[in-house]
Amino acid sequence: MYLPPQFAEPRVEELERIVRENPLGMLVTHGAAGLDAEHLPFWLEEDEGGALRLLAHVARANPVWQTVREGEPVLVVFRGVQGYISPNWYPGKQETHRRVPTWNYEVVHAHGSLQARDGDEKFLRGALARLTRQHEASQPTPWKMGDAPPDFLAEILQHIVGIEVRVTRLEGKRKLSQHHATPDREGAIRGLEAQGNAGLAQAMRATGPALAGAD
Repeated sequence: MYLPPQFAEPRVEELERIVRENPLGMLVTHGAAGLDAEHLPFWLEEDEGGALRLLAHVARANPVWQTVREGEPVLVVFRGVQGYISPNWYPGKQETHRRVPTWNYEVVHAHGSLQARDGDEKFLRGALARLTRQHEASQPTPWKMGDAPPDFLAEILQHIVGIEVRVTRLEGKRKLSQHHATPDREGAIRGLEAQGNAGLAQAMRATGPALAGAD
């Protein structure tokens, strides 16, 4: 990933926040057939030794858990807030017209190795329970695995396989107009708010300016 210094996000806690708030990750693998990508909701946690790992599951019919050899490098991409920035939002455009469109965004790359957890029912139930609790938390009456009949749940478990990505490195980029002058940043923020993109506008407000550099 191209990573100009002004857009680099070195804070691990911030990278973990982006992953947890945007759990649908793109798992990129490279097998015998070449590059492939799977889109899976992940649960991020620390293991007993403090190392990060990503938990997910795939359909048993999905070949990824068999075609990617254990320990082989993989990449999981998580995208946070993002949106188009019009040059018309910059006050400086009206003065010199030396402004161009761009796209602001947050992204996290989780590098690691993949391990399939076939036949590990304890791992699979644990991963499913964590994911369910996370995404049902906002529901008035959260669904839980215990709501399903035991025989039905056991049948479902036979058709999925656990996936664990042992994270070796997190790399993050937050391109939020840090290199623009304050009036142009504020103009872009107001433009985003007017279009209803409050998430990206808020992220830009919370991010201070940086030295000018590459876009």
